[in-house]
Amino acid sequence: MARTPTVTREQVPEKYRDAFDHELAISRGAMENGPGSVMINSPEMRKRANHLVFYFREESELPQKTQEMAMIMTARAKDCQYIWYAHAARAREQGISDEFVDALRDKKPLPKLPHDEQIVVDYATELFTTNRVSAGTFQAALDHFGAQLLTELTTMMGYYSLLALNVNAFEVDRPEGGEKPLVV
Repeated sequence: MARTPTVTREQVPEKYRDAFDHELAISRGAMENGPGSVMINSPEMRKRANHLVFYFREESELPQKTQEMAMIMTARAKDCQYIWYAHAARAREQGISDEFVDALRDKKPLPKLPHDEQIVVDYATELFTTNRVSAGTFQAALDHFGAQLLTELTTMMGYYSLLALNVNAFEVDRPEGGEKPLVV
């Protein structure tokens, strides 16, 4: 259970009930757990944030494998058990090696990866470690992805950081089962 109970429609101010109703209708269970269960405390904000996640899911040309890599790199950087739970198995399904996922989870040295995956790892590692990206790492990512997809990759890591901060601050429980949790 999170630090706050999930808000009900009756608790939402009248001016935000349309947003609440909209989010409830599209929630796919996200009202009961995960970041959605926290973000619904501000229904209009959640609605606006969801425009971004739906863009990533339905419109972005960023490969799914790259998206999953970004998500698990963010989960690791933010020590977010919930996002790890939600995306580590998907990362494996997208072809990210077991050796890499296990090493990332366990805070062990990461194996060298195929060039396209290594670019994402180098970029995310620098960005999360220093809040900046060196000229060489940036150029390698730009050459590989182009400006549009690199912008989307960066924004996706920011978006999942937003989710991780909500889940971590509100202490949303990690569901049972699934992947082993992150070593913290």
